[in-house]
Amino acid sequence: MPRGKAKIRKHGIGVDTKYASPIIMKFINYIMLNGKKTVAERIVYTALEKSSEKLGAEAMDVFDQALRNVGPVVEVKSKRIGGANYQVPMEVTRDRRNTLAMRWIIAAAKASKGRPMAEKLASELISAYNSEGAAMKKKDDTHRMAEANKAFAHFARF
Repeated sequence: MPRGKAKIRKHGIGVDTKYASPIIMKFINYIMLNGKKTVAERIVYTALEKSSEKLGAEAMDVFDQALRNVGPVVEVKSKRIGGANYQVPMEVTRDRRNTLAMRWIIAAAKASKGRPMAEKLASELISAYNSEGAAMKKKDDTHRMAEANKAFAHFARF
């Protein structure tokens, strides 16, 4: 880690082949298991096509709106102050918001059983687009937890 005022630069992960979007490539990388990127690409592209057909919107618009709907604005972080642990509500950065939204959508899709992953992911994207489903419940729980611990917000600056 650099000392002093040097900034750590993030390296780019590239863009996907179909939509030329770095966020779709990140989503594909989250889906990927055991290094099988072509399988993950097929799952994501099929899910995006199915969800865009069903909603009658562009695939990228569906994906972006789903991420916007599911991404949390605040979350709680544990802070140790004076021998006690407090759940302190903190604002979420844009990158973390997208990361959490993708993680929650994938977890909700994996949790449902009995269908191929592309179908489960498509239905979860549709649910997230319509502001419902398991991923939205996770966001609401996170916001509720932050609201309940609003009294400890003054610890955020420490």
